[in-house]
Amino acid sequence: MSIPRLKSYLSIVATVLVLGQAVAAQAAELPDFTQLVEQASPAVVNISTTQKLPDRKVSNQQMPDLEGLPPMLREFFERGMPQPRSPRGGGGGQREAQSLGSGFIISPDGYILTNNHVIADADEILVRLADRSELKAKLVGTDPRSDVALLKIEGKDLPVLKLGKSQDLKAGQWVVAIGSPFGFDHTVTQGIVSAIGRSLPNENYVPFIQTDVPINPGNSGGPLFNLAGEVVGINSQIYTRSGGFMGVSFAIPIDVAMDVSNQLKAGGKVSRGWLGVVIQEVNKDLAESFGLDKPAGALVAQIQDDGPAAKGGLQVGDVILSMNGQPIVMSADLPHLVGALKAGSKAKLEVIREGKRQNVELTVGAIPEEGQELGALGGKSGAERSSNRLGIAVVELTDEQKKSFDLKSGVVIKEVQDGPAALIGLQPGDVITHLNNQAINSTKEFTDIAKALPKNRSVSMRVLRQGRASFITFKLAE
Repeated sequence: MSIPRLKSYLSIVATVLVLGQAVAAQAAELPDFTQLVEQASPAVVNISTTQKLPDRKVSNQQMPDLEGLPPMLREFFERGMPQPRSPRGGGGGQREAQSLGSGFIISPDGYILTNNHVIADADEILVRLADRSELKAKLVGTDPRSDVALLKIEGKDLPVLKLGKSQDLKAGQWVVAIGSPFGFDHTVTQGIVSAIGRSLPNENYVPFIQTDVPINPGNSGGPLFNLAGEVVGINSQIYTRSGGFMGVSFAIPIDVAMDVSNQLKAGGKVSRGWLGVVIQEVNKDLAESFGLDKPAGALVAQIQDDGPAAKGGLQVGDVILSMNGQPIVMSADLPHLVGALKAGSKAKLEVIREGKRQNVELTVGAIPEEGQELGALGGKSGAERSSNRLGIAVVELTDEQKKSFDLKSGVVIKEVQDGPAALIGLQPGDVITHLNNQAINSTKEFTDIAKALPKNRSVSMRVLRQGRASFITFKLAE
């Protein structure tokens, strides 16, 4: 072999050795979950529920069309669906719907955590342990707002899971889920923490952990572990467009779940803090209109009369930047922090009001029962009108309207013409209470403020529609 060829051969061998060492090193860095799974699995349970339904309710259920699938695939998907069945004995006018989920034991005497949606409306709850034994579970309490439920089975010296601290989680950490997707008990999946403190629509009181751990029907209520084998969350839901896992799943932080669990055990219900405000996100244009350096905080769009915020001196248009020293980066951060407080606690808020920083201290109230919302707006238009450069005609609020709307000031849009107002979606019947950070007390005041609006700069307007208030922004061209 010639010297050049020998050198080339040796170079190839050296490259292969380096690549082999790199692959070996990478493999050595990947976590081994076997010990974690062996230790944790005995305390992870399968939960099945039975609900009695009228015949007509069962017959009207919308079930996916599985016709045309191979028998094996059809059976696979059917296994994870609620299945109606005839009552024992063949009599009566009811059927039973079944559902599957997961849970985990948190105390040797049989307390179990799971999701509220796993056991909602159940007439019977069965818990299957790792040794295949089945026990009836008693429902201790539920909290739909956090989607947490606490169950109790009879037992002693049961295997339990170690609980960690979800507040210590960081994006990029390895996490493991154990549950019963599609009824397959003790299925293990792994991934990483994608983000923390996520807010989801209609889920205001849980700062969710986002992961890429594969989660499917039946995983709900099961534990999410860190590498130390500690529970850091309860797997709750996924984001999907297909109905199956798409790489985005969400877990309830165990810190939140245990606080709920302790309250349910102590009194059967959960108490949360409440301010009595409607807030919205501060985007770039709103930040500019309120004189903020950057988009941040929670903008107060509406305040309930006689609520904690009103009594504490908070005002519409305030931008809340922090609470008790905790920064409010996104508006959704505020409900998480307030909800974690007990009624009667003090809340120190740092706000931006009329371009200046101020401190507001108030006493947190107890959150009302679900369904008790701020009053709706409605009413008739008045008799006066005012034209302005925004392209709308507005009228005064009558005394009757003010009482009905529970407002002290503002004007009602009677007509929307071509112009900026139409472009930003204003409608007849909308009530304008603030323009360019100034309260509107009359149509003349509205017109005067509208005439003086700056050009090519974001301007804010507070609008109430059907009882809900929000700030919107627009720009007037030259």
